[in-house]
Amino acid sequence: MENQPTVTIPAPIRVAPVQARSTARVNALLDAACETMHEVGYEQLTTAMVAERSGASIGTVYRYFPDRIAVLQAVAVRNLEHVLVALRENMAQASVGNLSDAMTVTVDTLVEVFASVKGFRSLRVGDVLDIRPIPSGRQGNAAIAEAMREALQARSNLRLDSAGRLGVESAVDVIDALLGRAFLHSERGDNTLIAEAHRVAQASVQGISS
Repeated sequence: MENQPTVTIPAPIRVAPVQARSTARVNALLDAACETMHEVGYEQLTTAMVAERSGASIGTVYRYFPDRIAVLQAVAVRNLEHVLVALRENMAQASVGNLSDAMTVTVDTLVEVFASVKGFRSLRVGDVLDIRPIPSGRQGNAAIAEAMREALQARSNLRLDSAGRLGVESAVDVIDALLGRAFLHSERGDNTLIAEAHRVAQASVQGISS
């Protein structure tokens, strides 16, 4: 979990990073934004802070991002990709046989990301803020729930009906809120709130039909 993923899904970047060097520059700017948010929160983040932290000029920041909201949007997109990569890997490695197992892996994955990705506790995948994520396809917590369902279907051929899908998406929203509280003032996370996230995850899938 040490390396941040590059932005490979649609992001609000003014100039798309085509060459590897440009992609590295964009990710360095996002790294700087994440490190700053880890210290002061997303509310205080400015493009000037991103420039100073990354060692780039303010012009370089504006070359890729028109304003601080665009920076936040891009961080949220990259955070989502980070979660999805980790979740798919963890689901593939675990012995997931039912929805209960899948929810356990999902909570554990989110805990792992909260604890290892700087700035994640402040912004997560953008659902906690009105930053208008790109509307193409599923975004935020809905994308996390979908990835979990797809992995479960591939491994166990378990398909959820519409009510089940809504239940899982709602569960991920609640889990996100609990873990946000768990890591609000703790680098390692509050164990009581993490345990509550697991409890809620299991309670939410009881009775869900497939």
